[in-house]
Amino acid sequence: MKSILLAAAAAMVLLAPGAAMAKDLPQGGLTLEEIVAWLKADGLPAEIKTADDGAKTIASSFDGAAFHVYVYDCKDGRCGSLQFSEGFDTKGAWGPDPINTWNRENRWTRAYADKVNDPWIEEDVDLTPGGTYEILDDQLAIYRSALTKFRTYIKWDKPASK
Repeated sequence: MKSILLAAAAAMVLLAPGAAMAKDLPQGGLTLEEIVAWLKADGLPAEIKTADDGAKTIASSFDGAAFHVYVYDCKDGRCGSLQFSEGFDTKGAWGPDPINTWNRENRWTRAYADKVNDPWIEEDVDLTPGGTYEILDDQLAIYRSALTKFRTYIKWDKPASK
């Protein structure tokens, strides 16, 4: 009887007016247009771009820090995962040692030096199966914080150019 009363009380709290309910992501992930709308709803600029190889990406920025959103695992226009990413043209100033230090000290994002030793920072986000916009917002907040910290780490004070 006690467990039935507790369950009923919990249900009343969840159904009460003004109770916060998580907004589920669509089945199968997000379309490029839905990602753009989500970024814009968060107050960020967002524009679909076509890369040299024909792949679609989304360009965005915050506080002067540019970044891109790449989509993966796409089927029928819905993408099951995405990646926040940005590279910096440092004329080859970053090798593996400082990048490995970053990776050791920062859990949620990873960095690497590309083939010409320019630094990149990335974060992968799985959108399926299931998920909510609140979790996606949290992942973006983690990336934004890490990107700001990474720009300081590599002593970058201008807009990204890659």
